[in-house]
Amino acid sequence: MLLKRIITASILASLLAMAVVKLPAEYLSLCLGIIILIGGWEWSYLAGINPLFKRVLFLLLMLLPMLGIQFWTQILELVSQTFDWTDVRSYSGILEWLVIPPVLFWLAIMLLVRNAPLGILALQPKTWQKALIGFFILLSCWMFITRLRSFYGAEMTLYFMVLIWVADITAYFAGGKFGTIKLSPDISPGKTVAGMYGALISGVACAIILSLIYGFPFIIASDFVLLSAMTVLISIYGDLFISIAKRQRGVKDSGSLLPGHGGVLDRIDSAIAAAPLFYAGIFLIYRQVS
Repeated sequence: MLLKRIITASILASLLAMAVVKLPAEYLSLCLGIIILIGGWEWSYLAGINPLFKRVLFLLLMLLPMLGIQFWTQILELVSQTFDWTDVRSYSGILEWLVIPPVLFWLAIMLLVRNAPLGILALQPKTWQKALIGFFILLSCWMFITRLRSFYGAEMTLYFMVLIWVADITAYFAGGKFGTIKLSPDISPGKTVAGMYGALISGVACAIILSLIYGFPFIIASDFVLLSAMTVLISIYGDLFISIAKRQRGVKDSGSLLPGHGGVLDRIDSAIAAAPLFYAGIFLIYRQVS
């Protein structure tokens, strides 16, 4: 099983890293959109959406705002080139403010899972409520990763992904080596406090390395350290949130598409929670230096 996980993760990480670096922003947006829609299909199963045509309708309802956001961004870029605007972000209007609801949502989830795991497990939301939650978190993830790539470049997007991957790997091995105290045994018995601390340390290390490479001033480097640690922390609770959905559905994995990992949601659960927070942090840091 471990060998399958390593092979699958290595292939996926390599392909995604190449896509981030090599593809134009609009093509990367398309690739990420396909991944998110596959995740949406798996979420529709976890949410208990039946029959088949309703699951297809759920994907279509996800696709429409994705197309709208993508076309709006492309129109802004075209207009900015015509009128020599140097910063499209200044004209993206309400889209920047849309980062606030998912950040607040994931902070609330983190507090609930930390302080009342049995209570959140006992919740029995209706199917339409689960569908709305999945729509919200998946669309937010896609939106803010694509905007990260469009406005802050391939290097910052790749850093975000490496940060999540390194934290996930570190948590796995630190938890296996030193983990005795469970982080949330009622939700995910495999996660440990040692694994969480290992992931946080790796996040801080990634931020320090990035700051040294780019020669950031101390205050900016400190911001990156804090943002990276918070991003890793929220990513852990994103993983736990998807585990809650799987437990309520009575399944171990969200799907079987990826050997050794299960479904796409099992692979991107951390990034789903982390993307809005990381984007918000980068937005604030760049405003500080501009």
